[in-house]
Amino acid sequence: MTLRVLLDVDTGVDDAMAIQFAVAHPDVDLIGITCVAGNTSLGNVVDNTLRVLDLAGAPPIPVAAGALRPLIEPVRASHVHGGNGLGDIPLPESTRTVDERHAVDFARDLLLASSEPVTIVALAPQTNLALLLRLHPEVIPQIERILFMGGSASGGNATAVAEFNVWHDPEAASIVIGSGVPTFMYGLDVFNQVTIDEADADALLTGPSASGRLTGALLRHQMADDADGEPDPSGYAGHIGDAGALCALVDPDALHIERHPVRVALAGESRGQTIVDRRQRVGEDTVHAAGSAAPATRPTVIDVALDVDRERYARLFLATIATLP
Repeated sequence: MTLRVLLDVDTGVDDAMAIQFAVAHPDVDLIGITCVAGNTSLGNVVDNTLRVLDLAGAPPIPVAAGALRPLIEPVRASHVHGGNGLGDIPLPESTRTVDERHAVDFARDLLLASSEPVTIVALAPQTNLALLLRLHPEVIPQIERILFMGGSASGGNATAVAEFNVWHDPEAASIVIGSGVPTFMYGLDVFNQVTIDEADADALLTGPSASGRLTGALLRHQMADDADGEPDPSGYAGHIGDAGALCALVDPDALHIERHPVRVALAGESRGQTIVDRRQRVGEDTVHAAGSAAPATRPTVIDVALDVDRERYARLFLATIATLP
């Protein structure tokens, strides 16, 4: 079944692979892309997105620029995507044009004009989506669901407990999760598992496909996970990162998914943490809140990916990228 998809991106290394996957996979009808500051500046995000679409031989998919910064926090670009956001890999300039509308207005018009509900795949801080849902709640019936790469049911990468996309704009993530739109969290628990063997990356890097060569180079860029930000000492990591969220879209059966209450911590050292409540029974917090003057707000129950068949997604990713020019 073909899925109508609106991508929201902050095109860095792994977003670029996700865009290529979305262009290539036959079950994805990519109807638009919105851009937001995150991995790199908004200008870089837009430029990278257009260049990657060119290399993938994509049709004229509309692209719109959105939020320059989070709702409250300053811009805090990731240090792991290089100076241009693409691991400093040079790509030819694009002749594509950017839609003149702000991403929020663009998304509103696109959703309301769609003949069927649209799935939003968010691979970035969710600033654009939060603004869309607050400014234009009339679009909610037109959203099939929001699948977002972000959060974690375990540890973090931006902080000890917070994943980068949610940490970058916690208020936005909280708004989206609590919006009432069906929501699916593809977080670090599965994000960090899906990798491509070095030999396969080398085959892409030296192959005949321009998209394959870009993918091979992106896989070789190390998005460091260690505490000091240094590259993996093995010299190769091979994470497909955000592209795994697109794999989840087209092949959800490779995931172990559970439904749990989730909320975003907005204060203190845990700010930006997605608190995934996996308890099997009512806790003391709920019991004692029941007798208080101001009961605690109940977290929203969403789908959470907790484990993945990593080899299955690696095969799916490679097979899909292999179809690109």
